[in-house]
Amino acid sequence: MKKETHPEYQEVVFQDTSSDFKFITRSTMKPTDTITMEDGKTYPLVKIEVSSASHPFYTGKNMFIDTAGRVEKFRSRYAKKEQASANKE
Repeated sequence: MKKETHPEYQEVVFQDTSSDFKFITRSTMKPTDTITMEDGKTYPLVKIEVSSASHPFYTGKNMFIDTAGRVEKFRSRYAKKEQASANKE
């Protein structure tokens, strides 16, 4: 195996900004922020927006998406096509 081809791993804390969930894992990222954890050690900190603690698939909380505008837009386009085909006949 060639030397210096693989990045070096270090312990890093990933923090979910939406739920304040933190976990320590090994990563090749080299963040500039640091955080002191409960064990008293200081770790590099990577802030993320979504993790298993906040993602709707894992939490079971569904987000409501307003689809009424999309449905109406589809129906209006479909109606225009129906009118166009009726006018041709």
